[in-house]
Amino acid sequence: MSDVFDTLNKRGFVAQATDIEDLKLYLSKPASCYIGFDPTASSLHVGSLVPIMALAHMQRAGHRPIVVVGGGTGLVGDPSGKTEMRRLLTLEQIESNVDSLRVQLSRFLDFSDNKSLLVNNADWLVELRYIEFLRDIGKHFSVNRMLAAESYKIRLEAGLNFIEFNYMLLQSYDFYHLAKDYDCCLQMGGDDQWGNIVAGIDLIRKKLRRSAHCITFPLLTTASGAKMGKTAAGAVWLSPEKTSSFDFYQFWINTDDRDVERFLKLYTFLPVAEIAAVSALEGKELNGCKSVLAFEVTKLVHGRGAALAAIEAASSVFGERRLPPDMLSSSDIPRASGEKADAVPTTILSKERLEGGICAFELFAEIALCDSKSAARRLIEQGGAYVNEERIGEIDFRIDLSHLREGSLLLKAGKKKVHRIKVD
Repeated sequence: MSDVFDTLNKRGFVAQATDIEDLKLYLSKPASCYIGFDPTASSLHVGSLVPIMALAHMQRAGHRPIVVVGGGTGLVGDPSGKTEMRRLLTLEQIESNVDSLRVQLSRFLDFSDNKSLLVNNADWLVELRYIEFLRDIGKHFSVNRMLAAESYKIRLEAGLNFIEFNYMLLQSYDFYHLAKDYDCCLQMGGDDQWGNIVAGIDLIRKKLRRSAHCITFPLLTTASGAKMGKTAAGAVWLSPEKTSSFDFYQFWINTDDRDVERFLKLYTFLPVAEIAAVSALEGKELNGCKSVLAFEVTKLVHGRGAALAAIEAASSVFGERRLPPDMLSSSDIPRASGEKADAVPTTILSKERLEGGICAFELFAEIALCDSKSAARRLIEQGGAYVNEERIGEIDFRIDLSHLREGSLLLKAGKKKVHRIKVD
């Protein structure tokens, strides 16, 4: 079997790991591993892509990934990395979200013939008897050690309630349950989960008299210091209903130069040897590599058709980016695609609305190119608003039928946000 730990390490997935030699021995034959995901929304976001890709690498190496959707722990709320308590969801909300997440994860993992599993920890946590749980599980946990965990120390400053205090016990019980019933002895997760995962390893050792393992991922920020997957407009979702394929593609196109090589390793399956050539490039030379990154990630998340539509739409608005001719050849991004598709965000207006003209700042706010009318006014004052590539220079500028070009017009907020208006 391939050495999947070395693969993950070379690609930048590993922040910490327990006994590496023992871990490699566990992975030397087909084994199970798991990661937990919170079903707090109907879609995962870009921040979830690192754990998803790690599971995909595991499956490609011959192992069985287990996705644990936290239907039970979601009823409690994980305090890790949080400064305030999460909103608690109902069972009905969680079950609906679980169904949506399975569809998203199926783009990355093969769930056929038990090659990977998706389980809901509500199936074993909700029916636990509290007194028996305290007697059989709680006795193995030291309150002093729990309070020393980083996830609890952060929350203690703002206030940690008793429901959240139980989270470490429940996550540890998940690991114990999976080790006992699914022969799964490797848990992976963000580096802020280290204390919870190690507590589960300790519980497995005490209850089952066997060893278990842990790999944690670095908590990613961009080179500019921003949290990965967060923008001024909010989270970048994997669902096209929440973040369009065009906007998703543009998010990756706008990657900071300093992050391109790192993101190609984490978010694509392109060979590391080819990606290494990116380190010698700088400035405009990196633009083609950003196109490859954006295309590959959009293809993984939304499918090849949506990725082609996004790249064609971006080329029609921003111009075609020249791709690196002798590197990243494993990408199937078309060098001269004849496939045309319109993925630019579009709003259809009636001819009557445009006949009298619409104030530009009102239209920019209406179609969400700006968060509000006042933000749109500021954008115009700063010279960042455009109609059909022409800068809008007046606050009271009106957009009307005269701006149509073959039945549509294009609005831009800065150089990166675009929206097309079509007339019905």
